[in-house]
Amino acid sequence: MSNKPDARLERALATLALVIIGVISLANVVVRYFTDASFAFTEELSVFLLVVLTFAGASVALRDNRHIRIGLIERLFPRLRTPLIVLQWLAGALVLGLVIWFGGQFALEEYQWESESPGLGLPNWWYVVWLPLLSLAMLVRLTQMTLDRLRGRLSDEP
Repeated sequence: MSNKPDARLERALATLALVIIGVISLANVVVRYFTDASFAFTEELSVFLLVVLTFAGASVALRDNRHIRIGLIERLFPRLRTPLIVLQWLAGALVLGLVIWFGGQFALEEYQWESESPGLGLPNWWYVVWLPLLSLAMLVRLTQMTLDRLRGRLSDEP
């Protein structure tokens, strides 16, 4: 059993998004080369999947303690390490909480308004609902990483 932290669900989601982006982009290039036409849905779907890839990848990076953090103050003042870790968690939780709240509101409004995407005509909330969901995953991974750092189970320098 490995002690290395993992975010399997987000890692699988990011991998799937990247594979789908690659496949539809390749298919679009091949079709355009042979027919001088392209698939209409590739840009809309690729942009959506890129957002999913970004948030899922950020969640994986949080779990592995790979996000950019300036540790100079932690190293200069070792006694302040614990309060600084808690402060970092509070700042991250505040930002992610706001994204979850406003992203959830936005997704709910898109659902209520029954707006559709311009390219495929799919409900917009299908795209938007991933913002609060993956931000929630990031908050969970941030909390896990913070607890691991406070308990000494995770190195401060990745």
